[in-house]
Amino acid sequence: MPRAPLAAQLVGRLLGLAIMAGAIAAAAYVGMLYYVYPRTDDAYVRANSVGIAPHVGGPIVKLPVVDNQHVKEGDLLFVVDPRPYRSALDAAQAKLDLTNLEIKALQDAIAAAQAEQKRRAADAAYAAQYLARIEPLLKRHFVTANDVFDARSKARAAQAAVDNARSAVRQAHNQLGQYGDINARRKAAEAAVYDAKLNVDYCYVRAPFDGYVTNLNIAVGQYANEGREVLSLIDNRTWYVMANFRETFLSHIRPGMSAEVFLLSYPNRRFRGRVQGIGWGLYQENGATVAGLPQVEPTLNWVRLSQRFPVRVILGPNNPEYPFRMGQTAVVTIQGYR
Repeated sequence: MPRAPLAAQLVGRLLGLAIMAGAIAAAAYVGMLYYVYPRTDDAYVRANSVGIAPHVGGPIVKLPVVDNQHVKEGDLLFVVDPRPYRSALDAAQAKLDLTNLEIKALQDAIAAAQAEQKRRAADAAYAAQYLARIEPLLKRHFVTANDVFDARSKARAAQAAVDNARSAVRQAHNQLGQYGDINARRKAAEAAVYDAKLNVDYCYVRAPFDGYVTNLNIAVGQYANEGREVLSLIDNRTWYVMANFRETFLSHIRPGMSAEVFLLSYPNRRFRGRVQGIGWGLYQENGATVAGLPQVEPTLNWVRLSQRFPVRVILGPNNPEYPFRMGQTAVVTIQGYR
C-alpha cells in the first residue's frame, strides 16, 4: 500500500491536534460555565401565602369575592354577622354612660363627706375649746367635776366623729377609683367599649395586602369559626424562585448576585432576579432522633450524591402580560454580580 504524502500526514496530525485542543477548550469552557455560572432546573416559583381567618365567629353574611380574584389592600373579603357584636357594643357604651353617672355621684358623695368632715372638725374644735375654758374653773369651784367630765366626753366624742368622717372620705375616694389623672372605673368601661368596637370591626375581614384569593370553598351562610382559616391569600407584592442547587455549587453563589430565570410557562421569555439567601439546613432521616436516641441507617453507600440546598432568588417586578404563579417550573442560572 503506497504511503500518504508527507503533507497529507502533517495535515492529518494537525487536524487531530486541533480536534483534541478544541475538545479540551470546550471542556474547560463548559466546566467554567458549569461552576462559575451555576445552573439548575430544579426550581419553582413561589410567593408567600397567608391564611385569612376571622377574629370573631359567626355566619358569613356577605362574600363579595370569588376564587382566584385579585384584590387590593383594604378590599372587603367577607363579612361575619355583626349584629350580636353591635349589641355588645351598645351594652358596653351604656355601661360606660352609667359609669360616668356613678363617678359623678361618687364625686358628689366625696364632696358631701368632706363637708361633713369639716363640720365634725368644727364641732371637735369647739368642744376642745370649751373643755380648755372650764377645766381651770374646777379648782376655783365655779364648775363641778361632772361638768368637766361631761365636757371631756363631748370632746372625745367630737374627735371620734372627725375620725369617722375622715374614714368616710377615704372610703368614698376608694370607691371613686381615681389614680392621678386616670379613673379606674371609667378606664375599665372604656376598655370594654374599645374591645366591643374591635369585635364589630373584626366582622369585616379585609385584605391585608395586594394578592390573589385562593382556596375559596365557602358560600354565604357558612359559619366562620374564630381563628379558623376561611380562605388563603397569595401575596402579590414579592415573587421569588426557590432554586435547589447542589452543594458543590454553593461556593460560587452569594447573596446579591444576579440570576437569569426562564419559566416553562413562557418559553423564550427571560426574567431577572437577585439572590436573597442560601438555605442553612436540610432535614435528614438518617441521624434524626427517635425516642431520644439517634437513628443511623446500617448501610454504606459507595456512591455519594451531593445534597441540594434551596437558594431564594427574588424576581423583578411582575409583568401583567406574564403573571407569576406559585409552582411554575423554572430554570435558574446565577450570573454573578451584575
